[in-house]
Amino acid sequence: MADEKDDLQDETAEEPAKKGGSKKLLIIIVAAGIVLGAGGFAGYKLLAGKKGGEDVQQEKVDANTSIFALAPFVLNLSDHGRYLKVTIQFEVSDESFLDMVEAKNPQLRDTIITLVSSKSLTSIASPEGKFQLKDELLFRANQVMGVNKDVFKNLYFTEFVMQ
Repeated sequence: MADEKDDLQDETAEEPAKKGGSKKLLIIIVAAGIVLGAGGFAGYKLLAGKKGGEDVQQEKVDANTSIFALAPFVLNLSDHGRYLKVTIQFEVSDESFLDMVEAKNPQLRDTIITLVSSKSLTSIASPEGKFQLKDELLFRANQVMGVNKDVFKNLYFTEFVMQ
């Protein structure tokens, strides 16, 4: 019986210590959550405010441009056994050119295939090579259109996979 009383006293002495420790842990977790939540909210407001202003300004500047997407290309490179899968999207300088671009789609695709398939893997693997390829493609694409004014402002590689 005396042993049971000692065991009972030990258990009751340990319970308040556990409750006090769990209260401290709970307070720390709640405080950390509040601090992180406030910091996240402040960061969101700062970044969202800047981004919204830029988007509106960009829309006003580029209100007349549009994007013309081509179907993906899978091409042999000049290196034997090397392939390139590339998806290209052109930024058309004026929406009135879209009908002409659509009509010249086969000539545009032929120009891209001819130029890209003449390149080697090493010439287009580096970032500088990709920029050079972009410039050449943009120049030739504007030549294909046959207009004195540049039809395409820019082009974007949305997929570029080499093997």
